[in-house]
Amino acid sequence: MAFIDIKLPKSLRQALDIKGSSPPRRQQLKVLKKLLTKARFTEFGQEFFFDEILLSRHPGKTFQKFVPTYDYDKIYKDWWIRAREGKADVCWPGVIKFFALSSGTSEASSKYIPITKDLIKSNTHTSVRQLLSLAYYNNVPKQFVGKSWLMLGGSTELQKGPTYFAGDLSGIQAKNIPFWFQGLYKPGKKIAKEKDWEKKLSEIVENAPNWDISFIVGVPAWVQLCMEKVIERYNLKNIHEIWPNLAFYVHGGVALEPYKSGFNKLLGKPITYIETYLASEGFLAYQSRQDAVGMKLVLNNNIFFEFVPFDQKNFDSEGNMVENPEALLIHEVKPNQDYALLISTNAGTWRYLIGDTIQFVDIEKSEIIITGRTRHFLSLVGEHLSVDNMNRAIKMVSEELNISIGEFTVAGVPFGNFFAHHWYIATEENVSSETLSTLIDNYLRELNDDYAVERKHALQKVFVDVMREEVFLDFMKSKGKIGGQHKFPRVLKGKLLEEWQTFLKTEMSSK
Repeated sequence: MAFIDIKLPKSLRQALDIKGSSPPRRQQLKVLKKLLTKARFTEFGQEFFFDEILLSRHPGKTFQKFVPTYDYDKIYKDWWIRAREGKADVCWPGVIKFFALSSGTSEASSKYIPITKDLIKSNTHTSVRQLLSLAYYNNVPKQFVGKSWLMLGGSTELQKGPTYFAGDLSGIQAKNIPFWFQGLYKPGKKIAKEKDWEKKLSEIVENAPNWDISFIVGVPAWVQLCMEKVIERYNLKNIHEIWPNLAFYVHGGVALEPYKSGFNKLLGKPITYIETYLASEGFLAYQSRQDAVGMKLVLNNNIFFEFVPFDQKNFDSEGNMVENPEALLIHEVKPNQDYALLISTNAGTWRYLIGDTIQFVDIEKSEIIITGRTRHFLSLVGEHLSVDNMNRAIKMVSEELNISIGEFTVAGVPFGNFFAHHWYIATEENVSSETLSTLIDNYLRELNDDYAVERKHALQKVFVDVMREEVFLDFMKSKGKIGGQHKFPRVLKGKLLEEWQTFLKTEMSSK
């Protein structure tokens, strides 16, 4: 179907398999063999007998038998640190030229995730594949695709290391945008290099009248802030008065539902929301159909997936994976069960715990939803409250009260001899803490049977603090995590919770 007025490079066109006709198991086996073949002469490939795995009758199971599982701390200490020091052929052929800095606000220091040219190319292929899939299944008019794309990401001015450059994945990806897309890309190379998020946002606002934007890509909180500033700067009723062709918002990283009410108030007409699952480690899944509940896993583009049941057998109470977890392959999964993802990629990531939990909503189409993080859940007394539960409850509350909730987070706290949940909710609407507490509690009881049981026993209370969204943004700024890919965590624990509580006390005392 010819719908885009750009001649794609032959290698890219060959990579686009819209229908994904071969069975998922076969696609994944082909990916695994390709990864093992490319990396068999690396230190990692020699250590774990990649040649022998390739010759075995069942490469998937042999791979699981020979290669251990890794979280970030383990794989960085054992392998990636040498690649960061400039050593070639550690986990992937060649010297690693880029590292994505990834931490959100949940880590004291940044993680260094290896980014290879092969991975950048795969991410680009998947991005275009998603676009073509939407056109194939939904007949997207080509005039929208040929207009400008505003991508709100990290700075392309990367940090210089001894043998590499480091920065946000969005900045690395933008720095390596293919030539055939550069004419559509906004805010353009000059503004994209700006490291100061507030200055970058100001420049975007000033240039807004010069652009004909049809797609916006970015994290919901920052995209919403950008649109609000454009509307305020030009005294508009809605964003469509300046960008009449805005038709699509491509989002990922956090659930959109808590933001949707706020988004809709900024629009002059409906737009299409397109969900993606683009992590620092790779482009894992995308929404291929506008009416799809979930996202389609990318099974045939250099990512090999394994699925660890997220239960007490495989994870401890803090969300740490056991040493030898049960790991299923794509043909062994079941619907509506939480799995933690292990991925192996063309960036030297092997059996790596990415930290997200997912559920399959359509086995045949390999479509998933993200349900949370292995460590971002609340289970103080067995309530097993997932981020998905939280997002759905907030959506239901927003709809019932007809309010916009810009941000939220929750922490588990002591309450006498028992425990409580303490919610922090950002909204500009006039609504009481007691109303929000009652509604959130009631909806969570409906959504989660374990929560309902524990609310009768050890989980004694639900507190809610209502505050301005700027408080969340100011905390992010204090952590140096403003703009780009940075997201506020839905669950606060440990040191981060202490820092948040200290920050709030300082905010209150300064008023």
